Amino acid sequence: MKNKKILVVEDDPNFGSILRDYLSLNSYSVSLAKNGVEGYEKFKKNNYDLCILDVMMPFKDGFTLAKEIREKNNNIPIIFLTAKTLKEDVLKGFKVGADDYLSKPFDSDVLLAKIKVILNRQSSIEIPESEEYKFVIGNFLFNSKLRILTNHKINKSIKLSPKENQLLKLLILHLNDLMPREIALNKIWRDDNYFTSRSMDVYIAKLRKYLKTDPNIEIINIHGEGFQLIVNN
Repeated sequence: MKNKKILVVEDDPNFGSILRDYLSLNSYSVSLAKNGVEGYEKFKKNNYDLCILDVMMPFKDGFTLAKEIREKNNNIPIIFLTAKTLKEDVLKGFKVGADDYLSKPFDSDVLLAKIKVILNRQSSIEIPESEEYKFVIGNFLFNSKLRILTNHKINKSIKLSPKENQLLKLLILHLNDLMPREIALNKIWRDDNYFTSRSMDVYIAKLRKYLKTDPNIEIINIHGEGFQLIVNN
């Protein structure tokens, strides 16, 4: 989730600065606006991955700003911040498209967790499922429906485990391009943490072992980013 861009719109300058600095320390790129009008201007000029909007603001409140944001981008996640815990406000927030809601004061770790979950979910949504299930890569025929990988040059087949199968299909769908680590973790393991990351590394090693019978195929580790399945012609 490194370098994801977040727009924070908060009219309290002290709280806004603290929130911006805290998110920046956690590897997010943060823009801060002091009211709804300024927030909308920043939103129109930049591409953000998530918006955090205070509800009560001068000139333009968070609900109005969210409606305007939704008119330009119906998919961008929105988290509302409010000093009020009225049920009506919470319901109004969700009606205008909130992905989540936090009442002040809140635990900063809870906010981080919510941001991570929402961005992970968004990353998974952005990669559509492919109905294709038969693939040719180098000397291999891969049937993801049957979970069978066959090297037709030496007439040898391997039955893949469900996770091996999903991971190989995802690599093939990103053939010769970056397969982001977080995409695979959230689509296959449904979580992105240290343990699932190490588990994926084990499965990558297994796939390398299966594919090594074709010297023209390799899986490259792109440090801190993900993996790349390369087929050299």
